[in-house]
Amino acid sequence: MHRHFLFAFSLLTVLMTWLAPMAQAQSPASPGAASGQVVTPAPEAEAANPFANTLTLDGFIKSTGVMAYPLIILSMVTAFLIVLFTFTVRQGTVVSDAFMNSADALIRKQDYLGLLAVCNRRNECIARITAKTLDFATRNPTASFEEVKEVTEAEGNRQSSLLLARIAYLGDVGAVAPMLGLLGTTLGMITTFHAISGAEYGGSNQLGLAQGVSEALLCTASGLVIGIPALIFYAIFRGKVNRLICEMEAATTHLMALLAVQYKRAARAVTTGRGGE
Repeated sequence: MHRHFLFAFSLLTVLMTWLAPMAQAQSPASPGAASGQVVTPAPEAEAANPFANTLTLDGFIKSTGVMAYPLIILSMVTAFLIVLFTFTVRQGTVVSDAFMNSADALIRKQDYLGLLAVCNRRNECIARITAKTLDFATRNPTASFEEVKEVTEAEGNRQSSLLLARIAYLGDVGAVAPMLGLLGTTLGMITTFHAISGAEYGGSNQLGLAQGVSEALLCTASGLVIGIPALIFYAIFRGKVNRLICEMEAATTHLMALLAVQYKRAARAVTTGRGGE
């Protein structure tokens, strides 16, 4: 249910982002439009602002050409990732006080099967690390503490890599979006110069060149508008993930110290029992 809520919220955000300019463009601009009359823009207004239609979705697609579609897809992916990481990259999904309190009490009681059951019920990184450790320890009762510690460190490194790999997608989007915008600008300028060389603009070569270059530069501007927020949020999430990884390492060290104490107690109990015999 929580995942469905995240998906619905992300989809609603994307739809509002793209439908708002369209609704604004279709809203009545004069009393004549409100009464049902068709109002056409004045030629003087079009001449003063020839690129007003680019503010709408249809105008943007018409001006930027085929590169508009990958840019729109990247903007939707960026919005979705930002919303998703806002709700998922938090302390409760990595290490929580509730789990640490339960794990501390169960390890002191040497109730490893109970702790393993708790780990399987919780979706946290520290729970997965603990479950991997306990699973190896219970399957290999003769393993030394150093061998158990190696398994714990390996699983901890894997969980850290997974956390960093998740947010790396946002950094990739921030790097790819400006490159796609630059590609669209280059293609647009090639098309513009080709049209001018073919005298398709008639006697208005300068006006045609200015209009074509302006429309081509919309791709670069769009790529930067997508890439800059993506990189900003990537830096924010990366700092947050690094802080959570530090807390996860501290929690893992605490649990391993408790297990080391229990291993020493078990070793002393075995030694005392042999001495009594």
